[in-house]
Amino acid sequence: MFESILNQMICLFLLIVVGFIVSKWRFVPENTSQVLSKLENILFVPALVMGTFIDNFTLSSLSSMWKIFVLGFAVVFFFIALSLVAARICYKEDYLRKIATYGLAFSNFGFMGNAIMSAVFPEIFSQYVVFTLPFWFMIYIWGAPVLLISGSNNGEKVSMKQRLKSFANPMLIGMFIGMIIGLTGLPIPKGIRSAIGDLGKCMSPIAMVLTGMVIGKTDVWELLKRWRLYLTSGVKLIVYPAIMLGILALLPVNGFFSVTFLRCAACVACMPMGLNTIVIPAAYGKDTTDAAGLALVSHLFAVGTIPLTFMILQNLIL
Repeated sequence: MFESILNQMICLFLLIVVGFIVSKWRFVPENTSQVLSKLENILFVPALVMGTFIDNFTLSSLSSMWKIFVLGFAVVFFFIALSLVAARICYKEDYLRKIATYGLAFSNFGFMGNAIMSAVFPEIFSQYVVFTLPFWFMIYIWGAPVLLISGSNNGEKVSMKQRLKSFANPMLIGMFIGMIIGLTGLPIPKGIRSAIGDLGKCMSPIAMVLTGMVIGKTDVWELLKRWRLYLTSGVKLIVYPAIMLGILALLPVNGFFSVTFLRCAACVACMPMGLNTIVIPAAYGKDTTDAAGLALVSHLFAVGTIPLTFMILQNLIL
C-alpha cells in the first residue's frame, strides 16, 4: 500500500514540477493557468465523474450510497469545527485566519483526492465522489462566500441566491447525467463513451500541472521563510490524519462503517491545501501570498505524509 501510493504521489509531484517550470520560465502564455482551470472545471472533472457514475451507479449500489453520503456530512462538520479552532492557533490576522480555516476544512480533496482515489482505489471512486458531495455543499453555502469572498476590499457580500446558483455547476450536472444513465441502462454509442473516458483521463495530469503553474507565479524562496506556513501545513498533514485515524481505529468495521468509508475519510483528512484559497481571493483583488505558500509547502510534504497515512490505515483495517 505504501509503495503503491508513494509511486502515485511521486508521479503527481513530478507533474507539479513540470507545471512550475513552464510557468516560472514563461514557456506558456500568462493566462494558461486560467484556461486550464476552466477546462478542468467544465470538461475533465465532469467527464471523469460522469463516466464513473455511468459504470458504477446501479440499483444494487444505492444501498451503500446513502450511508457514505450521511457520513460525509458528519466528517465535513467535524473538520469545520476543528478548523475554526486550529486556524486561531496558526494565525492572528482575521483575513489569514479565514484562509487557514478554509484550507484546513476544505483541502485538495477534489483534484488531488480524485487523482489518488481513481488511480489506487478505482473500484470505490464513485463512492468517494458521493462522500465528498457534502464538502462541495458546504463550500458553496459557507466556505467560499463567507471565508474567501465576504469582507473583500470592496465590502461585497454574497446573497443566498448567488450561493444556490453555484450548485448549477458542470461537475454536479455531469454526476446527475451519469446517475440517470447508470440507473436506467440507457445505451450510449461507443464513440461517445470513449470520448467521455478520454476526457476524464485528462483530469489528474492537468490538475497537477495547474497546481505547479499557480505555485510558479509566486516568489518561492520568500514564501519558504514564513514559519506559520509550516505550522499550518503540519496541522493539516499530520494532526488531522492522526485524529481521523484515531477515530477510525475505534469504529467497528461493519456494514455502516465500511472499509470504503475508512478509505474515503482518510483520503480527505490527509490531502494538502487546495487551490481555491488562491484562485477565489485573487479574483477579488486580495493578497494570495500566504495562500500560495500554504499550497506549496503542504503539497511538497504531502508526497510523504499521504502514503504514510494510507499505510497506517491499511494496518488498522487488517
